[in-house]
Amino acid sequence: MKQTIEIPNLESIDAAADEFVKLMDPEKTVYAFNGDMGAGKTTFINALCRRLGVEDDQTGSPTFAIINEYRSDTTAELIYHFDLYRIESTEEAFDIGVEDYFDSGCLCLLEWPEKIEEILPDDTVNVTIKVNPDESRTITIE
Repeated sequence: MKQTIEIPNLESIDAAADEFVKLMDPEKTVYAFNGDMGAGKTTFINALCRRLGVEDDQTGSPTFAIINEYRSDTTAELIYHFDLYRIESTEEAFDIGVEDYFDSGCLCLLEWPEKIEEILPDDTVNVTIKVNPDESRTITIE
C-alpha cells in the first residue's frame, strides 16, 4: 500500500519523521531511501533516527564510512545507516557484509539502494523522496 508524507519545509521535518515512525511496520527492518542528490535523504534519515531515540550528535552522513551504527536510547537497539553512493559493485557490498546487517534484525536505513538493488531483501520497504517545484518534499512509502 502506497502512503505519502508531505514536508513543506525544513522546520516540519521532525513532524514528518514522527509520521513516518507511525507508519513503520515492526516486521520490516530494511528501508531503501531513493531520491536525487540533494533531495534530503540524509537529512530525513537523521530526523528519523532522532525520533527513534538516537542522540543528535551521533547522526551524520556515512558517505566515507559507508555504514554508521547508532544506538537508540529508547529501544537500546542498533540502527544501521548506509550511504552506498561510493559502492561500485554488489561484490563490494558483499565484502562489507551487507547481508549480515540485513539479516541482523536491526533497522537498516539505506541511501542509494539502487547500487545494490539485486541483493536487497524481498521485503525491503522502498521510500522515495521527491523535491517538488516549490522546494517542499514528498515522501512516498511502498
